[in-house]
Amino acid sequence: MRMFRAALVVLSLSLAACGGGAHGTSSGGPGLVPAGATRGAAGLVTEARTARIATAGARIEERASTSTGRAAQSATVGSSNTATADMPVPRPRTTPCVVPLFTGVSFADFSPKPYQFTPPAACPRPWAKVVLEADISVNAGRQFDRTATIGLGGATIYFGTTSEPSRTVARSWHVERDLTDLSALLATPQSGQVSIGNVVNSTYTGVLQGSAKLDFYPPGDDTPAPRVPDIVVPLADSIGNPVALQTSSDTLSRSFAPPPKVERAYLDVIAQSQIGDEFWYTCFPNDLAAKLNNCGNTAFRETEVAVDGRPAGVAPVYPWIYTGGIDPYLWRPIPGVQTLNFVPYRVDLTPFAGTFDDGASHQVALSVFNANHYFSVTGTLLLFLDPDAKGALSGALDSDTLAATPPVNVTEGGSYDASGNGSGTIDTSSRRDYVITGHVHTSHGLVSTEVRSSIAFVQHQDVVNSPTSFVQNIRQGTDIVAQSSSRGGGDRDEETGDLNGLSTFSWPLTLKFSYVVNSDNSSAQATSLEQGYVAHTERSKRRFASDHTNTVTTSDTLNFDPSGALTSTTGNASAQTYSYRDTTGTCYGRKVTSANGVVTTNAPTGC
Repeated sequence: MRMFRAALVVLSLSLAACGGGAHGTSSGGPGLVPAGATRGAAGLVTEARTARIATAGARIEERASTSTGRAAQSATVGSSNTATADMPVPRPRTTPCVVPLFTGVSFADFSPKPYQFTPPAACPRPWAKVVLEADISVNAGRQFDRTATIGLGGATIYFGTTSEPSRTVARSWHVERDLTDLSALLATPQSGQVSIGNVVNSTYTGVLQGSAKLDFYPPGDDTPAPRVPDIVVPLADSIGNPVALQTSSDTLSRSFAPPPKVERAYLDVIAQSQIGDEFWYTCFPNDLAAKLNNCGNTAFRETEVAVDGRPAGVAPVYPWIYTGGIDPYLWRPIPGVQTLNFVPYRVDLTPFAGTFDDGASHQVALSVFNANHYFSVTGTLLLFLDPDAKGALSGALDSDTLAATPPVNVTEGGSYDASGNGSGTIDTSSRRDYVITGHVHTSHGLVSTEVRSSIAFVQHQDVVNSPTSFVQNIRQGTDIVAQSSSRGGGDRDEETGDLNGLSTFSWPLTLKFSYVVNSDNSSAQATSLEQGYVAHTERSKRRFASDHTNTVTTSDTLNFDPSGALTSTTGNASAQTYSYRDTTGTCYGRKVTSANGVVTTNAPTGC
């Protein structure tokens, strides 16, 4: 028996993140699918696809000190509905004005669903907080995971993927996002649209439905309105959908001409891997990819940021895994880290603020290094203006050591014969260390800003391929240190304009995968995986600090009979642990575990 494709089997029981940002369906994913001696991958995968399993979501009780004390949907022990330990957005104690965006909208095709937004008259600006809440469900039946986005005023205000249903169990889940930084966009009536591209027919019967609303919280005695960006510049398509970037040379750009009063600037970035890039962390160097019929361009990707064609920042790519990825049973009932609700990466562009104050038009652009068909990308540019400026500000970019492309080091060990049989190792690494400085003459004096970043990516792969087995073990880590510091201008604090900050991130991923064909042509696919998102933040000379950890571990084995039909799963178990603590007193901790697709525990931890 022969494996004509020898790389991570991602058993493509899914059309992984189907919908591609609502632009089209996926074709399965780049991981290599093994073939039995007589039936091959097509028969095995076809049978396996009929047993697609997935998850849906649940809201976990909030324990933040700023909570309104509202009841939260919890992961019910004994339930097979999706369970997450994710922390709801902390809220002020004031009573919000609630503005529905859309209610009970069905998604059975690829057409965006429009809606209209009007800000609440009873809760005028400024707001202490604005929170997006969305509830999405899918009926029992067969359906793939889909990409979901909500656009408003041309900006992407939500970006994530959906849970896959099972044949007998409908799924429902809840997501929240803090939109306070988009207050300027929300201050006026806007047109919006929601996109969940979906195929519904006699085979794929799952119809998705969704509702969303915005909660506007007025300031209170202990929760004043924070300073928020004065201008929001979306980087998306005309209706707020992410844009597909097929290769490294493709860009998503936006030209803008701000008032010459910009003193701070940030860019929030999300780059979602799709189709050939969905499992980018399993890819090989091109020489080995051709021999083993796997995805190429190495196992490294990153998002590049440019201002007026000049390197301006880097947004590392998080390895999100969707509920149909690798083995759908892995994510039943607990999805991967941020699978249902992507968290953007913020790039500090403040050294370019002086450049933005010259009265001319400027361009911010995004591209994805090593993109290989494709990444779905969106961004939101946030500009703070000098509130006391009487005329135009002036300034300049002073220095920029960021190279246009990253250095990537790849070392291959071992050997493979002409048929691809053999074993070896692949070590891939990339490190960025750069400093960008700039200054602005503001109403409160000269302000000089330095942005210093260090980004280290390291991955090791062990790969074994034979006529009857394939093994791929991956250990990967992305470590980030991003520091911003400003001097001058009276050393104003965060509320009036200056923001000194330190952010560190650690994104570990461990994946162990094996596919073995037995002498009777039966086979088994075993997977174990751990992914994490660890963040530490300090702002305004340590007056605020927070620590945030989100970790998911999961394992499963798929067993197939000689015809390629899925007969059973064994060793199915998963867990998510989520914790958050900050210096304001907010503290949250929860752990959810499951076995054989059913929630076994849901308990608070650490607070």
